[in-house]
Amino acid sequence: MTVSAGTRILGIDPGTNILGFAVIDADKSQIEVIEIGVVTFAHVGDDHTVKLRYIFEQVQDLIRQYQPAEMAIEAPFYGKNVQSMLKLGRAQGVAIAAGMTNGLAITEYMPKKIKRAITGNGNASKEQVAGMLENILKRKFQEKHFDATDALAAAVCHWFQSTGPLKGQKTYSGWSAFAKSNPEKVKK
Repeated sequence: MTVSAGTRILGIDPGTNILGFAVIDADKSQIEVIEIGVVTFAHVGDDHTVKLRYIFEQVQDLIRQYQPAEMAIEAPFYGKNVQSMLKLGRAQGVAIAAGMTNGLAITEYMPKKIKRAITGNGNASKEQVAGMLENILKRKFQEKHFDATDALAAAVCHWFQSTGPLKGQKTYSGWSAFAKSNPEKVKK
């Protein structure tokens, strides 16, 4: 998972109806958003295998167009609908296969980890994630792009986790663990 300075990262938020993507260039001093957007699959119909092929082809096209070295992808999370989770997992697998086919180093992140890296709160809403990205990157995003900002969050999380400000940062199990390790930061 080691990203080198000046690395181009492709972030993917996989989906069976909409796939969010973002491409960033990151180095020690800044993150530049190269592209952010969504790919929709409504026009390919309901055949899941056709959608999977389309996801594979679209991710391949993104990789060819932007030449990233790394891919950060959001992992599927367990929900109440097992069939939806299985479909989402297949979509993620096809996107990963497209990255592997092109030699990208791929890192998968759980949604809570991405949210925590961006907002400090693993239960943050899509709106909160997008708002914090606007603050971090000093750029406005349109509300209709929450799938895209989720993909951007995966890419930025990857950068933070591997070489950015979070690398080597100690994590705590809760407030009491933080307070115990950092008594000078606690007001009495």
